[in-house]
Amino acid sequence: MKDNSSKIFNKLAEVMSETAGLANSVKKEVEIIAKSQVERILNDFEVVQRDEFDVMKEMLVNSSDTINKLEKKIKSLENQIKELKTTK
Repeated sequence: MKDNSSKIFNKLAEVMSETAGLANSVKKEVEIIAKSQVERILNDFEVVQRDEFDVMKEMLVNSSDTINKLEKKIKSLENQIKELKTTK
């Protein structure tokens, strides 16, 4: 009887181990499918990837800085022109 119980428990442990491995494989497969579906939906909505957003944000900040510098330069040049006109 003890030998039969041992065989049953061994077989039960083997089945549980196989089931756990199968469940882990199914989990990974579901994660892959879900990720690909989310990516497809985001692409359909033309949502920007984070790294692309960060690059565009940096470009915008740089452009804004350049515009501010150019505006100051234009004002300075306009003031110089006004001074030249008034001194003549």
